[in-house]
Amino acid sequence: MKRTRPSDVKALLAAQGIRPNRVLGQNFLVDANILKIILESAHLAPEDTVLEIGPGLGVLTEHLLARAKRVIAIEKDPALAAYLHATFAHHDRLHLMTADALEVNLETLLHAEAVTHLVSNLPYAAGTRILLECVAAPARPWRMVVMLQSDVAERIIAAPGTKAYGVASIFTQLHYEVWLRKTVSPTCFYPPPEVRSAIVECYRRQPALPQPAEPDQFQALVRWCFSQRRKQLGHILLHAPPTLCPSGIDAVAALQQAAIRPDQRPETVAVTQWVELANTLRPPQSQ
Repeated sequence: MKRTRPSDVKALLAAQGIRPNRVLGQNFLVDANILKIILESAHLAPEDTVLEIGPGLGVLTEHLLARAKRVIAIEKDPALAAYLHATFAHHDRLHLMTADALEVNLETLLHAEAVTHLVSNLPYAAGTRILLECVAAPARPWRMVVMLQSDVAERIIAAPGTKAYGVASIFTQLHYEVWLRKTVSPTCFYPPPEVRSAIVECYRRQPALPQPAEPDQFQALVRWCFSQRRKQLGHILLHAPPTLCPSGIDAVAALQQAAIRPDQRPETVAVTQWVELANTLRPPQSQ
């Protein structure tokens, strides 16, 4: 039975009594060429430890186990988890967790397991949050190759000055170089989703970009500004809460120090400029 053949996947699911759940984003990859692109983009080595979220029927899991030292897989659906336990029982290098990835402390998991790679066909509804949690973790993976809804992928790779550029672009590109590897048709899945997908590759920057002194303050500032993305930054900061623009700090001078004009809008500001602005806007006692 081939798990990249739609008829075989359909029969396998029926034999297990599993009906694909759209709420859980259960669209199973059934295209061997797309699977090959994911694996080639991952550049796995025998010493690597991989995190896979949403393994489904294990079509990707099987190949990850053949290439990496260890695979940690998180599957929310108990029926699929039971199938995976039975199918891969002989693989002692697979650690399978039956859990909702959104309820798992990914920061702790990445550190404890020394994860080097995130390689996943991420659930559509949770994909952005999962990816950004991994990006924000101190022990973030060196490489991430993920399948996402195409509009989410566009936001991850977007450049300043484009419509898609925003919070996800900045948070990811602060730590990673990013590439769109392939746009994926709905016909590559069973059942076909209602949206197109895309494979995104992220590799940790070497050397790293300048970092925010206080990551939480940096993230809060970026989110606040993009919540009003149609307005000019001078106006946005003038009305920002004291936690983001403390009294006693000249917002216009802070913008100028970051080489940002007061009449610019958030989507025109580069990642390094956001870092400079956040660091300049820190309360004087914390500088």
